[in-house]
Amino acid sequence: MNSNTMPDDRKAPPPVTGAMRDEDIAAFIRDNLPVAPVPGVPEIRLHKAAPDSGLRRLAEADAGFGSPYWAYHWAGGLALARHVLDHPESVAGRHAIDLGAGGGLVGIAAAKAGAASVRAAEIDPYAVAALRLNAALNGARVAIVAEDLTPYPPPAADIVLVGDLFYAPDLAARVSGFLDRCRSQGTEVLVGDPWRNFLPRARLREIALHQVAETGSGSGKAAGVFEWIAMA
Repeated sequence: MNSNTMPDDRKAPPPVTGAMRDEDIAAFIRDNLPVAPVPGVPEIRLHKAAPDSGLRRLAEADAGFGSPYWAYHWAGGLALARHVLDHPESVAGRHAIDLGAGGGLVGIAAAKAGAASVRAAEIDPYAVAALRLNAALNGARVAIVAEDLTPYPPPAADIVLVGDLFYAPDLAARVSGFLDRCRSQGTEVLVGDPWRNFLPRARLREIALHQVAETGSGSGKAAGVFEWIAMA
């Protein structure tokens, strides 16, 4: 095998500079990220990065490539998806938004639990491609909103689902302001998070606790599901 031969039948990204085309991104995900049941949420199967998926090659091919968070399982999303599937009454017949949807785990869970509609908000083009593939893979009707919703008045919805968005202070502040506006218009908010540093705990009421298999967590991790408390 010479240095130009791939070690298996997975395909390298096309040799381009700048942003990759949407169809090339989707093809790379299909060809290189295997599909497997989600740990602790086996009702859902997702494309997930494996050691030989070649995400570094993807980053080298596209100057716009960011963090591939969409290719892994995170504790808050795992807990929130499990909660929604275990308690379908939380979303059944309701219009839901999955904020910062990543690869789509939570939004897909809401669709499977009987939500009347699901809008998944996500700005990363790689996450959008993965989300679209994952929704189709699971037969879930999820409308993708490729836009950051947090600077704007909240759209009409019955419930907003938020997994793993409190990992950085600026993002946590933006999301918190948006969720306060959601609650002020009567929209329910559920948050899944493993108590990361910037989780605004004073704004939350814990309603469930799950042991989950976050990518790289070894023996597992505890993550909570929380209701966002309306401001007085």
